[in-house]
Amino acid sequence: MDTTCFSESIYNLIPVDSKEPPQPPRYISIFKTSVKDNLQKHKAAMKTMGPPKVEVPSPKDFLKKHSKEKTLPPKKSFDRNEPKKPPVPLRTDHPVMGLQSEKNFINTNAANVIMGVARKPKPIYVDKRTGDKHDLETSGLVPKYINKKDYGVTPEYICKRNEEVKKAQEEYDNYIQENLRKAAMKRLPDEEREAVLQGLKKNWEEVHKEFQSLLVFSDSIPKKIRKQKLEEEMKQLEHDISIIEKHKIIYIANK
Repeated sequence: MDTTCFSESIYNLIPVDSKEPPQPPRYISIFKTSVKDNLQKHKAAMKTMGPPKVEVPSPKDFLKKHSKEKTLPPKKSFDRNEPKKPPVPLRTDHPVMGLQSEKNFINTNAANVIMGVARKPKPIYVDKRTGDKHDLETSGLVPKYINKKDYGVTPEYICKRNEEVKKAQEEYDNYIQENLRKAAMKRLPDEEREAVLQGLKKNWEEVHKEFQSLLVFSDSIPKKIRKQKLEEEMKQLEHDISIIEKHKIIYIANK
């Protein structure tokens, strides 16, 4: 007995389950319908290069012949009998003849030449050996402007403006003096101002010398505080020195 046939027949007798396992339901987005509607809505607008609704030209507005030619001015009335030129003299008209002048043109021209002023040649200069000539007056080589009477004189409008500025400055100074007098202020003399300035510079040098003597790296808190204090003092002194040097006039309040 053949075992292969028997085995094949046995396997064939085993029932085969042909049912497939159930698949899970597919995910469907809730925005599917709105996306489809939006796509169909804007799809027609992209079919043309520009706005979808274009006014169609009328077939009556076609280009006509001689439509772009320039129009001529209105025609004027023409009168053939209107004279255009003076009339031709008649055959009986004779010209005036026999008129002679008693003026001697030869002597007159000679007298005008003798009594007239000789024409001066135009001043020129030559800048090349080939003989190129140029006008001397417009070249800048002639001292034309420095020989004027008003050369170097301050114009009148500038003098007037300087007087106005000076007057305004005097009025402003008087106003400041009056206000300072009312506020019981006095001006610091120049000697005291210079002494205060020198004292501030001397103090700055002393503080700067002390600052230079400190260590570069401060390892303790007191040293750091001391270094910071010296820096603040130097900044304050520099600020005071710059203010006093900038302002020449200083007012102080009376005690």
